[in-house]
Amino acid sequence: MSADPFRETDLPFGIPDFANIKTDDYRPGFARALTEHRGEIDAIASNAGDPTFDNTIATLESSGAALRRIEAVFWNLVGTDADEALQAIEREMAPITARHYLEITTNTALFARIDRLFETRASLGLDPEELRVLERTHKNFVRAGAKLSSAGQKRLTEIIERLAVLSTLFSQNVLADVAEYKLVLEDEDDLAGLPESLRASAARNAQEKGHPGKHVVTLARSDYETFMQFSTRRDLREALFRAWTMRGESGGATDNRVIMSEIIALRDDRAKLLGYATFADYKLDDTMAKTPAHVRGLLDDVWQPARARANDERATLQTKANEEGANFDIAAHDWRFYSEKVRKETHNFDEAELKPYLQLDKIIAAAFYTATQLFGLQFNEVHGLALYHPDVRAFDVRDRDGKHVALFLGDYFARASKRGGAWMSGFRTQQKLEGDIRPIIVNVMNFAKPPEGRPALLSLDDARTLFHEFGHALHGMLSDVTYPLISGTSVAGDFVELPSQLYEHWLLRPEILGKFALHAESGEPMPAAFIERVLASCHFNQGFATVEYCASAMVDLDLHLQSKPGPLDVVGFERATLARIDMPEAITMRHRTPHFSHIFAGDGYAAGYYSYLWSEVLDADAFAAFEETGNVFDPELARRLYTHIYSAGGRQDAADAYIAFRGRMPTIEPLLTKRGLA
Repeated sequence: MSADPFRETDLPFGIPDFANIKTDDYRPGFARALTEHRGEIDAIASNAGDPTFDNTIATLESSGAALRRIEAVFWNLVGTDADEALQAIEREMAPITARHYLEITTNTALFARIDRLFETRASLGLDPEELRVLERTHKNFVRAGAKLSSAGQKRLTEIIERLAVLSTLFSQNVLADVAEYKLVLEDEDDLAGLPESLRASAARNAQEKGHPGKHVVTLARSDYETFMQFSTRRDLREALFRAWTMRGESGGATDNRVIMSEIIALRDDRAKLLGYATFADYKLDDTMAKTPAHVRGLLDDVWQPARARANDERATLQTKANEEGANFDIAAHDWRFYSEKVRKETHNFDEAELKPYLQLDKIIAAAFYTATQLFGLQFNEVHGLALYHPDVRAFDVRDRDGKHVALFLGDYFARASKRGGAWMSGFRTQQKLEGDIRPIIVNVMNFAKPPEGRPALLSLDDARTLFHEFGHALHGMLSDVTYPLISGTSVAGDFVELPSQLYEHWLLRPEILGKFALHAESGEPMPAAFIERVLASCHFNQGFATVEYCASAMVDLDLHLQSKPGPLDVVGFERATLARIDMPEAITMRHRTPHFSHIFAGDGYAAGYYSYLWSEVLDADAFAAFEETGNVFDPELARRLYTHIYSAGGRQDAADAYIAFRGRMPTIEPLLTKRGLA
């Protein structure tokens, strides 16, 4: 065995050597890889010859292979199977790797070569992809401080290193609060109203957390939402709701309030160093939206009809509660409970009736089937691979001609060592610069794990999440570009959600539900009349859903429009923003700031949480194109979707890519219709 366990392997599909990677391997592994990458960068920067695309840009793209391999393993496992030892290394390595990449983008000699190529790009005879990579590389370097003075670069390095430390602490604090919390249900009275699926998972949780014979509800989203929908114990709903909304705001060692304040201030300093008025201006300059004003316009256009609908929904819930003898006003911990009652009456079904039809294995099969119909993909489960956790499943993905496309990993169940939420990531990205390198893509979920021998049952929201993340996965797996910089999901932040959100549309098609929504006990398909009721309910509670999302997006934008905020009471600022937009009292933000990992556990969605809505304008318009043909698997549209969206990576500007697929830019009307707000 090589001394480097992160080397390229001859294991099936080139998977990392998970079985032989130990925690003690990471520090020396990072040291070797960082040293190797520095040497490669120095060689490019000190090249005595004139800069060319090949000896500068292509060589830069090829550099850092060893570092990419160890980072892919480490950062994926930090999110999916972390312990205290791994988290300690995370705290150590976050600022070191942040400094490393900043040293590259502020390398004066290296940037001089890139800048010279950029200034003469029209005469270089580059093909469109090469030109795109050169332009993106130049812009990335400029946005990372390549044109700053040495003093400015020194200050920027300090900011980036500190932000890396703070975002890591923020994430670990949220994970600790989730892992520590448990709502112990002592007896049958505490279980009142809960469906069998939640009782079973709660019994399993109790066994694992040292309460055999009892039931434990955790802060996994699937546990939380199901409990809030069905528990008849208002006091327990309130207790769980408080724990859910107070993650990161405990007042103890895991409190994130001071961390958030420092993050906002440092981001503002970073933006001003780079010549922008605010961090929001800096972040949005490299998106489809371009400016905070455009984002504000979209959010305002949706907020008013959504708020009006939500207030109507609350009145309906209050009427229902009053009919049952309630002597209280509907509060946030009541909304899901009474909403489920109203849904059952209005549409003649409830989530408890729906869940047995949404078996995890069947919904996975439905996601695969949709990809087969659209893109000709075939999925074959691979057994016997040594993966990073026993729950992880592997699938060999091939095209219609039998050629290997990707290895897909599915990590579906919640566990204490995994951070909350759902996401797509990769252990290897697609590229053709050094041969036909095929990707290894992973989807991570947090569904409740059922007892042994029982099927995992999903809520409708869970099933949508699975389709959503699989849309991201397809974006990574189908990538067909030469250069890593523009591979897969490396696109504008408010375009990256288009492939995922568009994919959700196929879940609720009768063609999919009729084939894969099979009852867990009887095996019978969901009746056509039931499918019609499910589809008719799609607009139900959309005021609530839109308000909780838009409120989070508005707080995010407002926070990052702060100029010279200094010490900021972020929670107080959150309250003030919600008061300004007249947030309905019985609804909370989808992500309150102390646990808003999208914007504080790294800056990927900072000043960018709006992007889900921006992309929804695109996805609603895009799916309307399929509906207009009368065939949601229309072959010609599917071909254009593959060519210009799913396989194209960041090969062209996002707006140009959408126009190439649709023939025009989208309108907002399909979005309002989709959400029932028109």
